[in-house]
Amino acid sequence: MTAPAPFEHLTALVAVLERAPLEASDLRALGDEDLLAVTQLGAKAHRLLDARTALVAGELARRSRPELAHDGLAQRTGHRTVEELVRVTTGDSRRDAVAAVNAGRLLVAPDTASDRAAGADDLPMATPHLAAAVRAVRAGALSIGALDAISTSFDGIDPSVRVDLVQAAVERLVASAEHLDVDRVQRMARHAREELDAAALVDRERIQRDARSFRLWTLPDGMTRATWMLDPEPAAQVRELVERATSPKRRGVHFVETVNASDDADAEIAVRIAEDERTPEQYASDALLHLLAAGADADSSMILGTGAPQVSVLVTAADLARGEGSGSFEPSTGGPNGTAVALPTVQRLLCGGVQTPILIGSTGQPLDVGRSQRLFTARQRIALAARDGGCRWPGCERPPSWCEAHHIDEWERDRGRTDINDGILLCRHHHLLLHDHGWQITRVGRSPDYELLPPATVDPLQRPRPMPSRSRQWQRALAG
Repeated sequence: MTAPAPFEHLTALVAVLERAPLEASDLRALGDEDLLAVTQLGAKAHRLLDARTALVAGELARRSRPELAHDGLAQRTGHRTVEELVRVTTGDSRRDAVAAVNAGRLLVAPDTASDRAAGADDLPMATPHLAAAVRAVRAGALSIGALDAISTSFDGIDPSVRVDLVQAAVERLVASAEHLDVDRVQRMARHAREELDAAALVDRERIQRDARSFRLWTLPDGMTRATWMLDPEPAAQVRELVERATSPKRRGVHFVETVNASDDADAEIAVRIAEDERTPEQYASDALLHLLAAGADADSSMILGTGAPQVSVLVTAADLARGEGSGSFEPSTGGPNGTAVALPTVQRLLCGGVQTPILIGSTGQPLDVGRSQRLFTARQRIALAARDGGCRWPGCERPPSWCEAHHIDEWERDRGRTDINDGILLCRHHHLLLHDHGWQITRVGRSPDYELLPPATVDPLQRPRPMPSRSRQWQRALAG
């Protein structure tokens, strides 16, 4: 009797892998390009195998569906749920088992012949908006974790949102997800969902406000632990205060060198901060304790600077004029970038005058100063932070406050201008990498889109790599 195809294919695959040598010495003999190529091949093989495992998990779920009760496969084999069956059988974590089952349910073909004939790519008709993601998983271009992230992000979307708009959003996510990890795909999917379903932001913000809490409890060793759950608006303010407290410490000697040397008081503070043995986390703890103990009269010149927390609120001018859409917080901290904000909240914050509004037009680069000065001004840095959302090196997630403004056309060599058009935010690591190893950045036409050109030692063909802005509102403004 001929073995079914799944047995035949997987048995052959396991046999090949068992015969393949697994020695570190084999890898050490590879050049850098070959090692990267092997890494990419291994990742694709992993995705293809995971897709088949998910398909099996989907069939297990079909045979364990709730209406079968104790006759279902999972319960007949002693497991309460199909996820538990998959977890125990594969040895994966519960999270991985859930992702495999969720993806498998999307991959399993419909039962009836008529459904199979009608459904493109054997897709269940209930999920046509995920067709591009499912195809990518079957081709090994998308992981099942990314498929699960995209699927759950769009789950429960308002029925009034047109299906073709959701399909287009999923297709854009799949195209962008090729070189992204699951966490970044999930953030992008959540942002895409919020763009399509802005009305849901009001309900989400209400739910998050209701979930706020602060708890203290004493540990056995006498220390006390605090858990503070914050919704996005106060969280942005707290992050900005913590950033003020810790950024001089994190920047260390660099901060001491850049402080105004003519201001003896500032120079003395800078030296004192650099020599302080406290960690940034201890700095933050002491700063928040000072605020609680002394309120607005704390020694702000030493700890936090002056004034209430200033958090940029980004919104496109078109959305504000129409009274539709949403805005976003762009804090100068390491928190989640571009947290979506319902438009009524944006209007309230702008009306209060405490936050910094940044209105974004469809094009344009404000605050140009030509060659009148070499360094970017504080207002230019605000504009760069709003446009770039942090370091624009592909894959980097450093926030604006950790970045330096780079002249695309160098000041001395190229007679470059200190204009927003010719500036871009890079974290210190990538700024040094660019200058020290021959990378280059070019602007695409007159738009604020930029490309990274690797040196020939990294890519002999020097193929350009896109440097997308991490600012959601800027991307929306350019999309029109």
